[in-house]
Amino acid sequence: MNDSTGTRLLRKPFGDVQRDAAVQDLSRSLGAWHLVFFGVGCIIGSGIFVLTGNAAANFAGPAVLLSFLIAGLACGFAALCYAELASTMPVAGSAYTYAYATLGEVCAWTSGWLMVLEFGVASALVAVGFSGYFTSLLRDFGLFVPTQLATPFIDSIASAHGLVFTAGHGINLVAALAVLAIATLLSFGIVLSAAVNSVMVVVKVTVLVAFVAVGIWWIEPHNWVPFVPANQGGFTYGWPGVVRAASVIFFAYVGFETVSTAGLESRDPRRDLPLGILGALLICTVIYLSVAAVLTGLVPFRNLAVPDPLAVAVNGMRMPWFALMIKLGAALGLLSVTLTTLYGQTRVFYAMSRDGLLPEVFSRISPRWRTPRRGTLIVGSLVALAAALLPISILSDIVSLGTALAFSIVALSVMWLRSTQPDLPRPFRVPLDGIRIGGAWIGVVPVLAIVFCILMVLPLIIDIVGKAMHGNAIPAFLLGGYCAMGLLVYLGYGRRHSKLRGART
Repeated sequence: MNDSTGTRLLRKPFGDVQRDAAVQDLSRSLGAWHLVFFGVGCIIGSGIFVLTGNAAANFAGPAVLLSFLIAGLACGFAALCYAELASTMPVAGSAYTYAYATLGEVCAWTSGWLMVLEFGVASALVAVGFSGYFTSLLRDFGLFVPTQLATPFIDSIASAHGLVFTAGHGINLVAALAVLAIATLLSFGIVLSAAVNSVMVVVKVTVLVAFVAVGIWWIEPHNWVPFVPANQGGFTYGWPGVVRAASVIFFAYVGFETVSTAGLESRDPRRDLPLGILGALLICTVIYLSVAAVLTGLVPFRNLAVPDPLAVAVNGMRMPWFALMIKLGAALGLLSVTLTTLYGQTRVFYAMSRDGLLPEVFSRISPRWRTPRRGTLIVGSLVALAAALLPISILSDIVSLGTALAFSIVALSVMWLRSTQPDLPRPFRVPLDGIRIGGAWIGVVPVLAIVFCILMVLPLIIDIVGKAMHGNAIPAFLLGGYCAMGLLVYLGYGRRHSKLRGART
């Protein structure tokens, strides 16, 4: 169907996308370094401060380094696709807007709903990690938070059959309050938020560099042997565990996509967005590998299945002052990730609301602060609820699944746009080119991005289905319920209020 009369594959005209970029109320105040810091602020966080320990302990052992390389390679191909689309369509909404202009409204809604998993649920996951480091830091000062106030309602327990999820009696109030505090900060303006984020990024990168520089002298090489532990069935260690660990930490690179949501607040988006996306990814991959190598060399990998693995590592160094510095840096670093992922989520909802697919409250700009203030507070409240109720293990799987599917949609969008509008100005193009089959352009990089995303998703889906078949259906129930809710919201509200669909009737 064509763009002007199609309803099943209704696409947003490219002219409308360009007008959205030109006519908007947000403040264009972010430069290239702001965007790099936003990307680094989002990427360096739970992936290294939290999930490295869980991925090593439950799946990969010391070979979690290989898991980081696999996940980083997958994200690298996806990042190149994002960079091309961000330079071509420098708008808010990221993958959602790209899909709306290329693959149509249904794919756009699907992408936007998946991005709730990437950004909203990721914010909750990071807040849970913050809770672990913050309570550990308080204990060092003799202050103890009751376990019931720092433990999620649903908890995970390691068993002979893998992780088992049970309903408990706690609620992670520490994580929930952290999310609400960050949402309040974001509601007061992007300039203030970016300044605070930059400070926190400098602190956490300094702390991680210090961890590597000091920790390398405390490494016990026998902790790396065997580098790839023997498989114990399923995805517990061995090469299946390495790939499964990659699917767990895959979402940890999601920060580069946060950069692409800032298209309407960037001073020179066609130049700065690709720089921010690729620069942040490169810097963070090097830091991830260095920290993961030192962490698994300091502590036997089976002891790292905790929300605060770096705290466990530095406690063994018998250097109390250094342990305090690491824990403080980790806590601040996780807050910066919460800030950037929550920011990304509010801007995706902003774009969806402007198109009529979500209520107007998410795109209503505060005249004083020039932010979607009410929408930000609503999103923050929902994310805080998830942080209070769900554990890291469930949250990480949900986020990784949403991330991989959204990345695949972006890769498809690049190929569709190259096929239908080959002469469109593209300040940045994915390398390695591609081939044309009929009228379709098949790019090497987009295809590799899709293949690697499938590689990330398959172990995750197999694991979730396997748990459900053995009576542990909580992850499958949450995921299925989320998909069903997305369908109901689109059919009940989005489809009826779509501005583009209304203009076509």
